[in-house]
Amino acid sequence: MHTPSLVGWLLVLLCAATGGYCLTRSRGGSPAQRVTARCEALMAVGMAVMALPASVVPPPAWSPWVFTAVFGATALWALVRRHPHHAVGALAMVYMALAMVGMPDMAGHPAAGMNGMAGMAGMAGMTHSAPAGVPLLTGLLLAYYAVYVLAAGARLVPGDAGAGPRAVVGAERGACAGPPVVLRACQVAMGLGMLAMLLAL
Repeated sequence: MHTPSLVGWLLVLLCAATGGYCLTRSRGGSPAQRVTARCEALMAVGMAVMALPASVVPPPAWSPWVFTAVFGATALWALVRRHPHHAVGALAMVYMALAMVGMPDMAGHPAAGMNGMAGMAGMAGMTHSAPAGVPLLTGLLLAYYAVYVLAAGARLVPGDAGAGPRAVVGAERGACAGPPVVLRACQVAMGLGMLAMLLAL
């Protein structure tokens, strides 16, 4: 990983805040909204933990395998329940965790577990001879999340800003429309976070 410590902490804050909101939404709304909120909360917590600066909180050597087990099971569940976006997100987490296993440390030796995850972890001066992971797969995931963020962000834009009296009616319904809109905004934020983490590989 090649990001400075500040970027890592910003990712932690973004993902932790998103996960906290999604957890509060997981107890209300429709069944579909609750499922979405729980999936997003799990992703957010996982991303926040993965983004923790290793210079402050060194991850144990078994961290990648925990990520692999948890998000591998999540991906399988999402595929069974026909939630393709959540399946892609969980598999992306598995991919990033496994990509860090053989990453060299500052001395140029293979790192144990996720201790080589120094860029997202905040080791700004660290350089690598080659990026972690498979470049083609990383590029495909980057393309997917770029399209997803643009499409999801476009859906947040009001369709008719000059609706006149209808705008008043829409405002009266804001209490019902607000939380789902915020949840979609959290999904956009999670997509941006995933983009940042993939770019740091």
